[in-house]
Amino acid sequence: MPLLTDALIATLRADTPGCAGPCVHFNHAGASLSSRQTLTAITAHLELEARVGPMEAAVMAADGVARARTAAATVLNATPEEIAFATGGSAAWGTAIASLPPLRPGDRVLVARQEWGGNLTTLRDKAARAGAGVEVIPSLEDGRVDADALAGLIDDRVRLVSLTWGAANGGLVNDAAAVGRVARAAGIPYVIDAAQVVGQIPVDVKALGCDMLKAPGRKHLRGPRGTALLYVRREFLDKVTPAWLDVQSSPWADHLGADHGPVSPRDDARRLESSEASVALLLGLGNALEQALALGIDHIRARIHHLAQGLRARLDALPGVTVRDIGDPETRSGLVSFTVEGLAGSAVRARLADQGLTLGANGVPYTPLDMTARGLTEIARASLSYLTTEAELDRLAEAVAALRI
Repeated sequence: MPLLTDALIATLRADTPGCAGPCVHFNHAGASLSSRQTLTAITAHLELEARVGPMEAAVMAADGVARARTAAATVLNATPEEIAFATGGSAAWGTAIASLPPLRPGDRVLVARQEWGGNLTTLRDKAARAGAGVEVIPSLEDGRVDADALAGLIDDRVRLVSLTWGAANGGLVNDAAAVGRVARAAGIPYVIDAAQVVGQIPVDVKALGCDMLKAPGRKHLRGPRGTALLYVRREFLDKVTPAWLDVQSSPWADHLGADHGPVSPRDDARRLESSEASVALLLGLGNALEQALALGIDHIRARIHHLAQGLRARLDALPGVTVRDIGDPETRSGLVSFTVEGLAGSAVRARLADQGLTLGANGVPYTPLDMTARGLTEIARASLSYLTTEAELDRLAEAVAALRI
């Protein structure tokens, strides 16, 4: 695996149409920029579908989809049988949660303070319908989830631990492995939302001790929108009941005829995968996964961490600008959050967009527990990629400084 030298980064940027402008992209946590190779994998298959028919083209591309599944498994240190594909991160997470045993009155679901807003809404709705409750695990002083406090909350009514591993409103990265040790010791299902981790930080699902984990393809993996990975631990499959079935998740068998025998879903993670998927997008995702593996996630991590620390230092030096990232500085991600005195995060985003700099903005609905706990209403978010350059960081810092003039 090559080191990410300046020469290699220049080559990778040349193979990425979005790096040619007209904007400088600082919203990789929303959706990153795909390579020309990934785009070609998608369009080539669409052209094949147009020539021979979509169903026929899918058969011809079966090996390519299998390679994508193997690449996904390699990124997570899983097996291909533990990987399902989905049409997006929310779909993957919702499918996973819907497959868990029903909650009962008095049951408890435990979440960390950084839980993604959509996840939290789903869990609270599911709990409310059952007469159960959703509770927040205490945090350490730096904002990360407190695994020791989690251990003290465990009783026979806890049915699920859900963790958003990397915060969406800044660089905080929770100690997911520590949470996993507590959950596994107690025999409690443990589901991780790794949307802001996979692709920029090495992942080992075995070390994490999770039962299920999801990540979209469009963020740090640089894959196409409309794709996601869902990991299901092999030994956890017998606890997973799909909310619905089709010819892929539960192929028809003769015993399902007149005798009304029991339905038998697949014995791998694809019991949670629909047969209706965009093969073109999966092939694009496969290319993005293979590119990440070729570069080395550890090398990607090192470069993004260096760049993010440099941006935080630049912003910290500006009057009226406050960096809002919390958590352990050594484990922070490439998401850099900040506020500018007198300007809402959405206003910062809009004014920088006018200068050709595309950022994100995060408000209470996206990370409600953490934003409320910290008294924040909005933050501006610059999320970096290994494609980001020092010159681009300088340009962003200069533009932020000019907002105060």
